[in-house]
Amino acid sequence: MSDEEVVFERWLLATTRLMEIKSELAGGKSPLPEAFAGYFEKCASFMLMIGDTWEAIAQGGLEKSNLEQLAEHNAMLYEDVTEKNYAQSFANPEYAVSKLGEEFGSMLSALYYELRRSIGYAYEEDQEELVKRAELLLEVYGIFMSTLDEAAEGGQYKLPESAEVKDTLYWYFSDYADVSNEKRIRAMVSPEADRYVKIVKDIKDYSDVRYLYKYGFYIGENEIETAKFIASLPEETIATMADTYTEGYRIGFEMTGKDLSIKTGAEVLYPLGFERMIAKAMDNLEKMGLKPLIRRNRLFGGEVNRQLGYDHKDDRALYFDRNFINRDLEATQTAFEKYKAEAKGYAGPAVVESFGEKDFDPVIKKEAIHMSDDQNKLYVEYITKLGQTQRKYIIEEERSFTIIAFPVPEIRECLPDKSLEGYAKFFEEIIKVNTLDYKLYQGIQQKIIDVLDKAEYVEVTGRGENKTDLRVHVWKLDDPAKQTKFENCVADVNIPVGEVFTSPVLKGTNGKLHVSRVFLNGLEFRNLEIDFKDGMIEKSSCSNYKTEKENNDYISENILFRHKTLPIGEFAIGTNTTAYTVARKYGVEGKLPILIAEKTGPHFAVGDTCYSHAEDIKVYNPDKKEIVSRTNEVAELRHTDPAKAYFNCHTDITIPYDELGDIVAVSEDGERTYIIKEGRFVVPGSEKLNEALD
Repeated sequence: MSDEEVVFERWLLATTRLMEIKSELAGGKSPLPEAFAGYFEKCASFMLMIGDTWEAIAQGGLEKSNLEQLAEHNAMLYEDVTEKNYAQSFANPEYAVSKLGEEFGSMLSALYYELRRSIGYAYEEDQEELVKRAELLLEVYGIFMSTLDEAAEGGQYKLPESAEVKDTLYWYFSDYADVSNEKRIRAMVSPEADRYVKIVKDIKDYSDVRYLYKYGFYIGENEIETAKFIASLPEETIATMADTYTEGYRIGFEMTGKDLSIKTGAEVLYPLGFERMIAKAMDNLEKMGLKPLIRRNRLFGGEVNRQLGYDHKDDRALYFDRNFINRDLEATQTAFEKYKAEAKGYAGPAVVESFGEKDFDPVIKKEAIHMSDDQNKLYVEYITKLGQTQRKYIIEEERSFTIIAFPVPEIRECLPDKSLEGYAKFFEEIIKVNTLDYKLYQGIQQKIIDVLDKAEYVEVTGRGENKTDLRVHVWKLDDPAKQTKFENCVADVNIPVGEVFTSPVLKGTNGKLHVSRVFLNGLEFRNLEIDFKDGMIEKSSCSNYKTEKENNDYISENILFRHKTLPIGEFAIGTNTTAYTVARKYGVEGKLPILIAEKTGPHFAVGDTCYSHAEDIKVYNPDKKEIVSRTNEVAELRHTDPAKAYFNCHTDITIPYDELGDIVAVSEDGERTYIIKEGRFVVPGSEKLNEALD
């Protein structure tokens, strides 16, 4: 039998047994306790529905169905995890524990969450992944049924040992590490894994939004409105959006002296609904000699319930130990070796981000699975080694990237004019922000850099209630005629234009960073304060939650990414006052993505430098001066102890102009030169930036 035939045979056996289980559990006939019978009936019914979905797709159901049928089926797949129904879903650890008890609740909730990942694989027609999850469910069900013999002999039903269930989950993830990693890396670097490229290219009518249902993601009103809006735009607007995006990608290679001609594939990341723009962008990339690469887990949008993902972000704690990471890293190495030619041709990601989605304030649940301190340390080590493995095959010195962002219709709730016309006007303003004259900004920013190049350190202070008071030490130049400390960032890899940035010297970089409200990685932080000592985070706090522990845990997971501390990896001065003014005009300052927000004031990144893993590659500004501030004292460890040189994170935190007091460049002889005074640019030649503020 072929591999496909074996998989199909396994699937028939599994689904036959699942139908038997559903029958056994129906109508309260099961000998299992009621709550557990309800849980397994739900899981079995779900997997059978997934089987029906896979079969319908394999028979061309996506093309044959009308919009109403597609929407109805999509709603059915996600019904029990919508915000409306989540309180009574076994995917909710809080509910699962209330029904199944502390010993099994969180664990079985994690199992159900893993089963729900089958939706994507059904749409990819990957029957092997469906079989794996169906067999896992059957194995766990068998464990619960194995204790029935004693009850049949007159005893009382006794739940199995939780360790047996946990071991089953452990070996499921461990045993399939090789298969999972091969599929992940193939989708990342191989143009042959082109299912999602085909979805975009096959669209004939962008006003017919049936194509949105071909992904298998949850499709809500936001995705549908996005697709319809993008379909309504003039062709020249679509061309401007796509050309800005792909030209930034090309210039990124040019500006850093990297050879784009040796690359064969560019990874395309985008929000659902932007397919019309993406189709044009893919044409542009192909003209550059690059085949587009799209993988499911790097697409944006279609998220049914953000609390669901937040509740399960640490489910790996069930199996995450030294043996697992050793096996996973070995499987990753093997997979990259198999696809090393494709990895060599990988040019890097070209990202379209969205912003404007409704706010998400996550609830931290004690019932959710959480990583232990030892696991957190192990995870940091794992991510570092995973990155090292990837960089053996995808050479950082040879790849680049670009990022651009556009608002989605959900932002209408925040706009003064909540109509579609109001959204269209705001969208047009963001297009203008993304296409500002980079030559103009390049010249202004060079004048600011000329002042900063003479500084020993830079003082940054807040205004009003903002408590920021930082002294940032910068590099010393050996040859000022040929060297510079700050990069002149225009519209290439990081769209829109508008910042000068450096990797600070850690020693002597001290003080407090404070922001009253900021969104980082899609999460809101209120009254965020970070104190630095010699460039490292000494302490931090926020006021999101009632207790200090909850706030500390929130920062640890979402800014520190489980590290005990992080260095200040970047200091930048944003110059895009136009973006700032647009945000203020429409009242959406808190909705801006970091990509744009970082250009609207000075910002500080915690984590790795902007030149992470590429510190030894020479980079030049448009004036041909070499940017020498590409490393810091932590990154220098790459020569002696690479595992301690990188943190694999980089989070920008911006002080908006209205909270900003002064930025002062201070030279070795004590001369003080203002870059910004009371929130306004004062370097001769930079005054034009204040026009937008006026």
